[in-house]
Amino acid sequence: MAEPFTTFTSALIPLPAENVDTDQIIPARFLKTTEKSGLADALFYDWRYDADGQPKPDFVINRPEMQGRQVLLAGDNFGAGSSREHAPWALTSWGIRAILSTSFADIFRSNALKNGLLPIVLDADTHRQLIDQFAAGPEMLVTVDLEEKLLHLPGDEDVPFDIDPFAHRMLLEGKDEIGWLLDRTAAIDAWEAVNPARVDTRPVEA
Repeated sequence: MAEPFTTFTSALIPLPAENVDTDQIIPARFLKTTEKSGLADALFYDWRYDADGQPKPDFVINRPEMQGRQVLLAGDNFGAGSSREHAPWALTSWGIRAILSTSFADIFRSNALKNGLLPIVLDADTHRQLIDQFAAGPEMLVTVDLEEKLLHLPGDEDVPFDIDPFAHRMLLEGKDEIGWLLDRTAAIDAWEAVNPARVDTRPVEA
């Protein structure tokens, strides 16, 4: 994770389809790479491009006014299907930092939180309110305040959201589990120095 997650304001990207699975987010043929670079072009590939590989101008993230927006307003059960970190990689590579939905697939939510992408669960009424507000004014803005765990809506309305405490801390610090452990190397070394291993795994000298 490159940078700490900061408060930001953005207009919405509407994708209200339900049960969007990870193969629709990024098709399996793009999973051969372990590099994040270039994955933005693969995001929603089979919906986004025609048979000749040309962008479909009416698909939501191909529309000029959607460029630079950072909050995806998704339908229920977003991220269903197989586990693949490439899904949040592709979303964040395109520029999406938070997703609003009424529910997320558990594995996708876990992968998202570990890769700098914030999934925010809204109740059905708030979700419908946002869809209606977007229809009335597509340039409406929302503010994501992760530190306070608040989504600020038009009309000066604040909607609290839940997030696992450890994931909350890691996002704010811009780290993952490995980074968290590396920060504690000195403490781990000190503990091991006074707590010898129960089993000696060192090779026996001839």
